[in-house]
Amino acid sequence: MRVDAVIYVNDTLKELLYEDQSLKQLVNAASLPGVVEPVIGMPDIHEGFGLPIGGVMAIEEKGVISAGAVGYDINCGVRLLKTNLEAEYFNKELLYELIERIEYYIPTGIGKKGRHKGITRLIFDDVVHNGVEAVIKAGFGEKSDLHYIEEGGKLSGADISAVSEEAQERGEEQLGTLGGGNHFIEIQRVDSIFDVKLAEQFGLFKGQITVMIHTGSRGFGHQIATDYTKILWEAAKKYGIDVPEKGLAAAPIDSKEGRAYYKAMAAAVNFAFSNRQIIMYDVIKSFEDVLKKSSDSMGFQLVYDVAHNIAKWENHGGKKFLVHRKGATRALPAGHPQNPSFYKESGHPALIAGSMGTGSYVVVGTEKAAETFYSVNHGAGRRLSRNKAKKITKEEFEKAMGDVMYNVRSYKDIVDESPLAYKDVEEVVSVLSERGITIPVARLTPLAVVKGAD
Repeated sequence: MRVDAVIYVNDTLKELLYEDQSLKQLVNAASLPGVVEPVIGMPDIHEGFGLPIGGVMAIEEKGVISAGAVGYDINCGVRLLKTNLEAEYFNKELLYELIERIEYYIPTGIGKKGRHKGITRLIFDDVVHNGVEAVIKAGFGEKSDLHYIEEGGKLSGADISAVSEEAQERGEEQLGTLGGGNHFIEIQRVDSIFDVKLAEQFGLFKGQITVMIHTGSRGFGHQIATDYTKILWEAAKKYGIDVPEKGLAAAPIDSKEGRAYYKAMAAAVNFAFSNRQIIMYDVIKSFEDVLKKSSDSMGFQLVYDVAHNIAKWENHGGKKFLVHRKGATRALPAGHPQNPSFYKESGHPALIAGSMGTGSYVVVGTEKAAETFYSVNHGAGRRLSRNKAKKITKEEFEKAMGDVMYNVRSYKDIVDESPLAYKDVEEVVSVLSERGITIPVARLTPLAVVKGAD
């Protein structure tokens, strides 16, 4: 190890650290050239490919860039929409109509193709270079949405020439699709407000209907990660870099291979922001169809959109670092110059997704978050592998889901996403708030969830 690693856990979560290889993966990351102290494990940390999920790694300018420290689902992220609708008026019949309509507009599951491909194929090149602005020009949303998306919905430096033909073919067909695994669209109720002033600034109130969208760059990003894991692994040998495992395949940031990966990764980042933008447009359309009301009359507005799997140039302590976040969310405090204008006074919302049977959280970072490179956990974090989770019985699954409605016909199709497969989100969120790194603002509990069966 060139630097120390720091893991943020309490006694309960600490016991789970020894059930997988996440600690070893942090040690490996701490051995890469140019790594800055500390490498960080978030409270939701669990084993991934290369860097653990819930890992943060900052690299100085003359260091390396790692595809595995970003992940396969580049810019997997979460977007939160608010409304002026009150949850008490949403019965099971209405919720079922809504999730059926959402499924009608938004293809779910692995390998599905988008319903807007006649348009999205035409704007694909514009999307990967210019992000959400491109899909807004095509009619998906309003220009004001850009103010509520991390990086304004565009990571600069994207170049489609750095992306393989195979990745491009997958991407052209999948804009506006949800995918499978842990991705979801969730109709939620704001059940608790912890900071009244911040909640008011974000437009959140108790009993309110919100919608959370969790998905990423689909097959486009996955193919880019696959391609560049191989390329960077060979590049490491070429440049004499000792990389502990293929999952952390890395090359010098300023090398030909390193620059190419950044260009391709940025393309996937822009794709993912745009994917969530199109899905948001279709979710709103679903509500309009079912409730027979306009978007404006229902008060639909984007609260914020955060990235989970990304590498970005940021200034910390007066120095420029390439910060890799994998299963971690940026959380800038009040007054930070990189906050979007609407959240300068408050700090931007950071969104922490729970499992589909438990609550999700809106939090804000504090100045103390500087010790984590202004990063917080992105969710509850898995505690059971998918194989182990598939042993959960129907009775156990249904008890864990309670009254939450879901779209998938057989529980077996999503049992590996059961709340029992995840850590306790309350425990996870409490770690950073008790440390003074975050301020909890609101808790959102699921009423109905749309998943993509694998």
